[in-house]
Amino acid sequence: MDGKHMQIGEVAARTELSLRTIRHYEETGLVIPSARSQGGFRLYTESDVQRLMVIRRMKPLGFTLEQMRDLLDATDRLDHAGTADGAEREALLERVRTYEQDARRKIEELRVQLVRAEDFAATLRTRLDAAHREQGASA
Repeated sequence: MDGKHMQIGEVAARTELSLRTIRHYEETGLVIPSARSQGGFRLYTESDVQRLMVIRRMKPLGFTLEQMRDLLDATDRLDHAGTADGAEREALLERVRTYEQDARRKIEELRVQLVRAEDFAATLRTRLDAAHREQGASA
């Protein structure tokens, strides 16, 4: 399936990224269309879509474009690590492990934020319910 080319609109629909965002990631070198049509349209493969999905998942966790670039470089090199020696392969794996640990840490931070947000919403609901009861009692 990787040989099938998709235009940017299909890629945007599949990744739930805007055309503008995909173009921005192209401009920053995070993803490069695999080909261009005769008319000059960007053409992407399944691998390009998967790469964009990695970026899409990293963004809300607060990873920078440079960190995204570094992780994608490490995973690209691991995918083609048949030529890498053991030490190089281990170094690449360690880079990926570091990002995995960072992602887990950021997920924990988001869980704490979510609990705080839920507590805040519950506090507001309690106040609204009390105000509603008071309004009903005075009517």
